[in-house]
Amino acid sequence: MFTDTSKDSFALDVALISAAVFICLAAMVAMCGICKWCQHRLGKRHKSSLEAVTTPDSNRGRIEKKAIKLPTGNKPVNTTPVQGQVSQDDLDRRTEPRSSVSDLVNSLTSEMLMLSPCSEDDHEGSSRENLGRIQFSVGYNFQESTFTVKILKAVELPAKDFSGTSDPFVKIYLLPDKKHKLETKVKRKNLNPHWNETFLFEGFPYEKVVQRVLYLQVLDYDRFSRNDPIGEVSLPLNKVDLTQTQTFWKELKPCSDGSGSRGELLLSLCYNPTTNTITVNIIKARNLKAMDIGGTSDPYVKVWLMYKDKKVEKKKTAVMKRCLNPIFNESFAFDVPTEILRETTIIITVMDKDRLSRNDVIGKIYLSWKSGPGEVKHWKDMIGRPRHAVAQWHQLKA
Repeated sequence: MFTDTSKDSFALDVALISAAVFICLAAMVAMCGICKWCQHRLGKRHKSSLEAVTTPDSNRGRIEKKAIKLPTGNKPVNTTPVQGQVSQDDLDRRTEPRSSVSDLVNSLTSEMLMLSPCSEDDHEGSSRENLGRIQFSVGYNFQESTFTVKILKAVELPAKDFSGTSDPFVKIYLLPDKKHKLETKVKRKNLNPHWNETFLFEGFPYEKVVQRVLYLQVLDYDRFSRNDPIGEVSLPLNKVDLTQTQTFWKELKPCSDGSGSRGELLLSLCYNPTTNTITVNIIKARNLKAMDIGGTSDPYVKVWLMYKDKKVEKKKTAVMKRCLNPIFNESFAFDVPTEILRETTIIITVMDKDRLSRNDVIGKIYLSWKSGPGEVKHWKDMIGRPRHAVAQWHQLKA
């Protein structure tokens, strides 16, 4: 009897304890749900209150955008909303979802690109041909009344010859006197020549030296025709302290002998790897340099196919009489196997036809892997788009 009573009591205790645990768990779950709900509601209220106050930290992205975007005409714009009127920012918050961090970064990045100094003009400037740099030094010996110029070296000179190189040398003048000039030696097939040559202007009073301009002209030596100008540098000596030797690095600029205003030529290139042909279409020219006495020219175009240093084939257009903006629209096909494509150069020469004397060269274009940036781009575009005619304007060069 005692045993049965003990068992009943133990079972009753277990049931009571289980019920108590169940009630506690249910209460905790209910309290947790209410707590989450309260936190969610409180969070929403807290956020809406922050939006109503619009603290600087919460609205920092918008403030920065207003600072970046300047209105046209540089006139101040009043961004304070009128009393009783809903501001544009509040309308944006009500009608649009809140932007993410990535959206803000993207918007700011796009605005930075719009305000970046790399505009279209800069792209045009960066596409100009690099003419290289030259290093030289100047000094004056007061005891011997001698002005000294030392031509040290040049770097990154453009290729002017068929072989993709140049034979540079330097002419030295003290402007305005152009009758007396000095020259360096010619450095054969070298785009980074070292001269280390010293030149003396003896018996030159200091008072006259400071009235002169040192003029250096870098040229490409040509045995069979006129030397091609590469670039020039001018240095007014009244702006230099000649009491001690001064060394300079200067960017070469286009020569001011008219070579920079020879005109432009529009042509297209088309490479067909199936037939191993390059088709050159001479389309038209504009603003050609006048070579005749009457202020005009009789232009035509010669197209040379070169392999390494050898001339392979020549073709030419018809002559356009008395015209500085001629339209040619003539195509020429050349056989160029793929294996020699990298060693091939196409030379475009715009000529002025002269009945009584030798024909004059108006300007040239060298198209290959090794030419200037614009020419190399055209050549690579031709290779990258086989069987498509790729047209591009080119500046004629001396």
